[in-house]
Amino acid sequence: MYLIQRDRNRLERLEARTFGSLGLRERNDLQEWIAAEPGVLGEELLIIQKEFAGFSDTQERLDLLALDKGGNLVVIENKLDDSGRDVTWQALKYASYCSSLAKDNIRTIFQRYLDQRGGGNAEERLAEFFGEDYEDLQLNTGITQRVVLIAANFRKEVTSTVLWLLNFKLRIQCFKATPYALGDQLFLRLDQIIPMPDAEEYTIRMAEKAQQDAEHSSEEARRHVVRRGFWSALLEAMNARSTLFQGVSPTRSSELSTGAGISSTHYQFIATGTYVRAALYLNRKPGEENEILFNHLLKEREEIETRFGDSLNWDPMEGLQACRITYDRAGNIFDQEQWPELVEFLARSIVRLADATQQPLMRAGQSIRTGSGRGIRRGPESARAHNEDPQPQQQSEA
Repeated sequence: MYLIQRDRNRLERLEARTFGSLGLRERNDLQEWIAAEPGVLGEELLIIQKEFAGFSDTQERLDLLALDKGGNLVVIENKLDDSGRDVTWQALKYASYCSSLAKDNIRTIFQRYLDQRGGGNAEERLAEFFGEDYEDLQLNTGITQRVVLIAANFRKEVTSTVLWLLNFKLRIQCFKATPYALGDQLFLRLDQIIPMPDAEEYTIRMAEKAQQDAEHSSEEARRHVVRRGFWSALLEAMNARSTLFQGVSPTRSSELSTGAGISSTHYQFIATGTYVRAALYLNRKPGEENEILFNHLLKEREEIETRFGDSLNWDPMEGLQACRITYDRAGNIFDQEQWPELVEFLARSIVRLADATQQPLMRAGQSIRTGSGRGIRRGPESARAHNEDPQPQQQSEA
């Protein structure tokens, strides 16, 4: 840092010193400076206590306790020339202790601080700082506590821990404090080093994204476990009444399939958080063979639905190569209380669907092998014209 000498139009270098070499102390000097001028930390802060020790069952004291303009408590820890190894752990403990402080606790703490300094009304000072009536103030809500660490030098284990904690949306700042001397004059420079001021907003956004990604991964892993459990229960019920799904293993997917007797055709279960489905799925290549199979089955729709015992949803899936015949109902497999009912519905429905469609499907397959069905295409009597299933079509969960 340099002093500008206007009269000589020159710069004079200021000598960086240590707090220890200048005889400066953490509590008597650095702490007092920040308490008197908290704006040195780059924002408006209201100091509400020094050497705060109002924690139950502990004699620990935090250096400074403040409020920011958002009503969040700010724990400020000063460490002079060396941050030490444990400053992050110490500050996090203090932040956790402060998380339980209610609005009235904060008012009482601030009032004691004012009384120690000559008086003043805490409610009036809080209302003045926030620019609204004390009764309307929201203070220290949720897990919004902040941590500010100040030291001349930060150990690598401290900066590494702080950078890692930022990924969990914890609001921690590190300020590097450097004293300078010029003759008898002393100067103090405070630089925010973590997160860098220009990148602070970006860092916060990235931390939020990282947290969301972690929460999504955790939720997805939980959903995988639930799906496997549901499929296990369904397969047990299926194998007790039919060989259709024998040899099929539970998966973490929302789909479970078995062959329907013709290449690239499947009897399929779909299970999501909003509906479950039993289906016959046609997915042959070339795609035109799906239309041939589908239209052959469609010709026997009345007989198939009579044998099944209910109306089915006939879906030609326009624009896609596949076609399907489905039977749905509302349900949420992530609510385990619904499992018995959903398992019974799916097991019963797929057995009835297979019983109603297997012979017509074999006949449709034979028509492809002999070439007798090649002329069949969607037309005025297409599947869409016949699809009168009142149940809304739902999409499979990704």
